[in-house]
Amino acid sequence: MDRITQLQDEIQRLLMIMSSSISYLTTRSTFLQVSQEIPITKQRNPDKFDPPEVFEANQKELVDDLIVKAKQIEVLIQSLPVPEPEEQQAKRLQALENEMTEVNEEYIRAVDRAKRLHGQFSELLRMMLDNADVDVDLSSEGG
Repeated sequence: MDRITQLQDEIQRLLMIMSSSISYLTTRSTFLQVSQEIPITKQRNPDKFDPPEVFEANQKELVDDLIVKAKQIEVLIQSLPVPEPEEQQAKRLQALENEMTEVNEEYIRAVDRAKRLHGQFSELLRMMLDNADVDVDLSSEGG
């Protein structure tokens, strides 16, 4: 598997970890009052949220998972080849285009030659068959 594909896979896994983290944090937390001016208007059943110490431990685990995955992605990014300068890339593309033009011209010449050879072969075959008909006619007249 190439590095770009590995990087795509790791980013996909990171996004899955993030999505799962957000899902966990929003579904397994309880509502806490953060300001005296804003009252809590909704409560969750105790079986719908984790106790504070479990929730805190799970948060730390989620953060650790995110950090590990981010570091793996960073290592993959650092292992990617250095991009070539734009000027050098333009020269390489121009050389490839020139080579493609030459090869295309060569291909056209080969197709034209094949068509000529096909025509010559067809003409030769037609002459041989015509001569064979004449030979058959002559031999049947002589017999």
